[in-house]
Amino acid sequence: MSDSGDSEARRKERDLRFRRECRLKKRGEIRAVFKEGRISACFGAKLFVLKNTVGHNRIAFTFSRKFGNAVERNRCRRVGREAYRHLQRDVKQGFDLALLVYPVGKDTFSGRMEQLRRLFSKADLFAVSVVEERV
Repeated sequence: MSDSGDSEARRKERDLRFRRECRLKKRGEIRAVFKEGRISACFGAKLFVLKNTVGHNRIAFTFSRKFGNAVERNRCRRVGREAYRHLQRDVKQGFDLALLVYPVGKDTFSGRMEQLRRLFSKADLFAVSVVEERV
């Protein structure tokens, strides 16, 4: 019985992975989101949102030119991906998202989660309003 419980837990964990198809990688696609997308902003970040045709969300994390060195940018990207991974179940699907991050203070997981919640709320991307009650 514990074997089936373990496999069920692993299956749920796999469903929450940040998959390759959820990444917005091509330069032209990212430019289109910046050029044609709706903008929501909060302190330290801007979210660009554009409807897509693939049926699921794709996201890119970009940084202002003055955002530290490569180590700091990569850490910020990892923290952002992890925060998005935790929120992705509650977000409406079918959008290309580009998150432009500015250097403001220390980059923490809890800070990035709050930032993404605020941006997704402003952009009306939460599938249910229950998420706001959890905050």
